[in-house]
Amino acid sequence: MNHPANPALAQEGRSAKTDSSEVSRVVFASSVGTIIEWYDFLIYGTAAALVFNKIFFPADDPLMGTLAALGSAAVGFFARPFGGAVFGYFGDRLGRKSMLLLTLAIMGLGTFAIGLLPTYQQIGIWAPILLIVLRIVQGIGLGGEWGGAALMVLEHAPKRRRGLCGSLVQVGFPIGLILSAGVYSMVSTLPEEDFMAWGWRVPFLLSVVLVALGAFIRTRVSESPVFLEMKAKKEIARNPFAEAVFRDPKNFLIAVGLKICEVSWVYMLTVFMVVYATKNLGLPKEMLLNAIMVAAAIEVVTIPLFGWLSDIVGRRPFYFAGTLFTIVFAFPLFWLVDTRDPWIIIAATAVALSFGHGLMFGPQATYFPELFGARVRYTGASFGFQVSAALGGGLAPILATLLVGKLGGTAGVSIMLIGLACVTLVAAFFAHETRDESVRNF
Repeated sequence: MNHPANPALAQEGRSAKTDSSEVSRVVFASSVGTIIEWYDFLIYGTAAALVFNKIFFPADDPLMGTLAALGSAAVGFFARPFGGAVFGYFGDRLGRKSMLLLTLAIMGLGTFAIGLLPTYQQIGIWAPILLIVLRIVQGIGLGGEWGGAALMVLEHAPKRRRGLCGSLVQVGFPIGLILSAGVYSMVSTLPEEDFMAWGWRVPFLLSVVLVALGAFIRTRVSESPVFLEMKAKKEIARNPFAEAVFRDPKNFLIAVGLKICEVSWVYMLTVFMVVYATKNLGLPKEMLLNAIMVAAAIEVVTIPLFGWLSDIVGRRPFYFAGTLFTIVFAFPLFWLVDTRDPWIIIAATAVALSFGHGLMFGPQATYFPELFGARVRYTGASFGFQVSAALGGGLAPILATLLVGKLGGTAGVSIMLIGLACVTLVAAFFAHETRDESVRNF
């Protein structure tokens, strides 16, 4: 006997048939929001390398002041797993869209407040304390942002274009990098006294405009059809965190391992390299910022290229290729920077960013969520991504600065990068290919 169709399930079925215009809206909204989030997060790293060691962490020993400033930047990385766990949990329980709006607001307000902070000379020890608190707020916001943006795109995209669509979310990183480096490059042309007094604040204060734009755009997209279908079928996980991390720890550990190489590599290029080249080689900060901007502009093209190719050949090959490049280029990278030649530094940075970072980062917004079932996808992908970011992005620049300060050369840094690449190589070996799997695997 035929039963009448369930109206709720019929509606969810219609929602699942996402047309191309809706896919475009979701990709655009996720990408714009991710650009803003990365801009907010990255301007702190630049400021930590150039400014904060002088106005928030003054010390008689310049090395200690720099380490303290980079340590405050690392705090944001250590807060990111907390954000990934919390927003991942509620994203798997309540929906993807609401978490995207909340994380954007948290990140933007934290960044804007940093631009208003008094300095150490004005309020003493409270200045670095408040700075660290706001950096934690930034980290929590970004920790929940990436996973939500990646999932919204993945769960709307056509099966054979998931890698390409996901890579457009990843383009938010190089564009955010261009914006952050570009704004700092402009304000760094101010007289040193003006730059230290108020110029460094401009990039932080501008974020409030970007956040308002991003929030407006994100309100205009629909909830993930996969989540709506899962909700209609009553497949919502009761405890997504426990299910993702403890019941099936293999994929979680693989995600952590896959991330560790590229995240360490990119923050070597964008944070540590600025510190090393300005402090140890005496190069102007504008040269390094310009090299980063050129490299990031090239990655705006290469990341979608690698994402598109991952729809053809799969996700795993890019992790093998990226780690092998890192192993081969870990020593030559610093040899080329040591030449002090601007064009060589720009070329080396561009090659290093696209092939040591972009190769793996391009397919990542698709690959990581695909490793997990829809019930725990937000939690598993976000928490795995952010745990590795805390270890690689938070600690790597500090360890590298300490190694150079104590050993006087970059050989120890290169060996560290090779070791981290080997970790990712092992993770890629144990990972499975996901290109042909369904995202409606509950």
